[in-house]
Amino acid sequence: MKILITGGSGFIGTNLVSHFVSRGKEILNFDISPPRNSQHVDFWQQGDITNLSDLAKCIKDYEPSVILHMAARTDLDGSSISDYKANTIGVENLISAARTCKSVECVLFASSRLVCKIGYQPSNYHDYCPSTAYGESKVAGEEIVRHLASDCHFSSILVRPTSIWGPWFDIPYKSFFLAISKNRYMHPGTQSISKSFGFVLNTVHQIESLINVPAQKVNGRTFFLSDYPPLVLSEFANCIQSNVGSKDIRTVNLGLLRVLANAGDLLKLLGYKHPPLTTFRLNNLITPMIYDLSDLEEIVGTLPYSMEEGVEITTSWMRSIGEIG
Repeated sequence: MKILITGGSGFIGTNLVSHFVSRGKEILNFDISPPRNSQHVDFWQQGDITNLSDLAKCIKDYEPSVILHMAARTDLDGSSISDYKANTIGVENLISAARTCKSVECVLFASSRLVCKIGYQPSNYHDYCPSTAYGESKVAGEEIVRHLASDCHFSSILVRPTSIWGPWFDIPYKSFFLAISKNRYMHPGTQSISKSFGFVLNTVHQIESLINVPAQKVNGRTFFLSDYPPLVLSEFANCIQSNVGSKDIRTVNLGLLRVLANAGDLLKLLGYKHPPLTTFRLNNLITPMIYDLSDLEEIVGTLPYSMEEGVEITTSWMRSIGEIG
């Protein structure tokens, strides 16, 4: 198996590169940015997925059997779908380039849970309700895959990572761990909040499983990627607190948090790029988020890491890079 990972310098991509390299697979990371992990430089080829000629040449020369298309613009700062060409034109280019390479047997396309707004429970995989330009771009990307990849010689899989956390992560979930380590996080009220979050090494295991099963089981299908069952937010936060050795987490009135979130919204309007709390972030925190993962679990089976093991691995990594004491 020869694997091409677009966006292998990103969060999930970095973990995919590490995983497959450790298993002796032949790997190439096609990314506009250098690897986050300096040990991955030898597997990196710089390139832009919005440049069709460069991408096509890479695929033609490398002749992969599997492509994991993780490259995307993932921030929420864009004002319109046109700001997210990597998520639309990049998908079109990937399909066009892969179509001309007969070695390609499977392409997995990473989408996002934000094809639906926070709190919206889709009735099926074609039920969309985005609330951001980023989410709109991911809807467009999924529609491009279903339209252009349906008659290709390779199988195609769409995956929607939910809220994924773990080594090599960044905002916002890295910020969550740091806030707890610095005693800045408080439980939002007393209600139990369940979340379909995913530890990144379980996500890697799920992706590997999907590309290794017979094509007829996954071709043309869409899957959410998350741990199962959902975690309870307060238990997750308390587990992090125990691992980082910070003070016991206090509980704060939800009304006060809403005031602070409104203040964060104002700071953002004034140009502060990442205020500690915004209305969007608070709603993301307090809104239950549970997805039916039975279709994924049927294919993947038991996950290799528990939430507690994932937290221990993540906090150990954060210590190794000096993020926490």
